Amino acid sequence: MAESIEPLFTAIALGFEAIGALAMVAGFVIALVLAVRALRRSGSGHDAYLVLRNTLGAAILLGLEVLVAADLIRTITSKPSIEDAVILGLIVIIRTVLSISIQIEIEGTLPWRRALLTSGGQVLARSIARERKATRTDESRAVTD
Repeated sequence: MAESIEPLFTAIALGFEAIGALAMVAGFVIALVLAVRALRRSGSGHDAYLVLRNTLGAAILLGLEVLVAADLIRTITSKPSIEDAVILGLIVIIRTVLSISIQIEIEGTLPWRRALLTSGGQVLARSIARERKATRTDESRAVTD
């Protein structure tokens, strides 16, 4: 029975890996679009850079979180071995350190010092919401001018 389910979980893990990679690629495209819009709106390369950096960092965080989930699924559903557990542990440690580093870069504070925990997806969603709000403000100014 367990042997017949293993290919299913392998396919699920591959799906998670694809979603993680897609999140990073889509996040890169979104970050570029938001940065160009910020550059057009403010004329400041620094503002555009900050938008690009924060949005891209959030997309990478989201992708890393999904990739860790894929690794966990793959490891716990395969035939367990000490070697697999050690490899998973190293992968999770590396990705966790990367995630923490990116969060510190984006937010400017240690993750455990924040009042509320924020995932990469939430940071990305906030960036998009800020952009929409700024676009609406620009449109309303254009109508009144």
